[in-house]
Amino acid sequence: MTKDASFKKVVRRHAKETGQRYTEALTELEGLDARMRHEPAADRLLAHLRGRYGIDPVAATKLSLHATYVFRIDRNDGNPWIARAFPPARPRSGAEGDAAILRFLERQSYPAERLAVDDAVSDFEGCAVLVTEFVEGELPPKGSEIAIMADLLGRLHALQYDEDASRPGGACGEDPSREGAPRQDLLAALSFLDAVDTKVAAAHRQRFEQLRDQVRDADDGDGLPESLLHGNIVGAPDHAIVSEHGPVAINWMASGRGPRLTDFAYLMWGTWLNQEEIDAGVTAYRRHVELTDDELDRLEAVMRIRPLYLMAGVYRRDIDRHHDGGAKVDWKWFDPEYIRAAAAATRAAFRRVGHG
Repeated sequence: MTKDASFKKVVRRHAKETGQRYTEALTELEGLDARMRHEPAADRLLAHLRGRYGIDPVAATKLSLHATYVFRIDRNDGNPWIARAFPPARPRSGAEGDAAILRFLERQSYPAERLAVDDAVSDFEGCAVLVTEFVEGELPPKGSEIAIMADLLGRLHALQYDEDASRPGGACGEDPSREGAPRQDLLAALSFLDAVDTKVAAAHRQRFEQLRDQVRDADDGDGLPESLLHGNIVGAPDHAIVSEHGPVAINWMASGRGPRLTDFAYLMWGTWLNQEEIDAGVTAYRRHVELTDDELDRLEAVMRIRPLYLMAGVYRRDIDRHHDGGAKVDWKWFDPEYIRAAAAATRAAFRRVGHG
């Protein structure tokens, strides 16, 4: 990225709006790829686990094209594990925090993945590795995802969390420098957009600026009732597994204390106005938690947080990939009219649907 006058102006603005020094803002914008991309070598990870835990692992299989640091570890001497070799930019304290929350959830008998061993965090080639038990099961049956996820969220939000589960949470955390409360998603989105600001073509500048203004002015849920959040539950694969004992929530990197509405709003954003799923989600959640009038009033605004984050990430990726100044950007991730309709339908369901 060139350090011309235009980009320096963007960096200065980013520093002012995020409360950073110029050098910190410059590092944040120029270091995105290095912080977010990480593909550890499977054979070396196996050797590390063998030496660290004395197990006999035979294969490390990546489970996602997106999360390239997550592996299924098959063993000759026991059941499979999951190993998450987080990007080096994520401090060990982040993985230790994940482990602390998983220990808390086990004490509460909450259906989450379990740590594979007591000492589940280790250091491997500059990154922290967290090992958990592999959850045997299937993806939620099609059409039941929202209800299953809403029940898991309601049960989670009803827990009385303690100091072991009190770190700020709720942000997606793909950029390790922006883990924490939901506001970090908005700051990360601002970074995504500012990183490509000088590459936006004049024909797309107005829409880019509108998106940036919406990110900057978004409601981060501050002041709303808080609970322990999962941070990344949505009606899609790789967020929950239906085991022989029932649904189990997985992937706890974004978990922590924060406004419970952000979790629920993100889930309901993914209903795509399917009335049966909206009613099922509201019914399942209300078995455990009743939202306040203030939460329902702010639902639409809070529902914008994660879509804005996703849209900013898509915008950055597509401009860097196509070098066309924004001509191929797909705006489906953030449609204000859809969000308005989804929030209205969810509020109506709360008025219409009983406690189940």
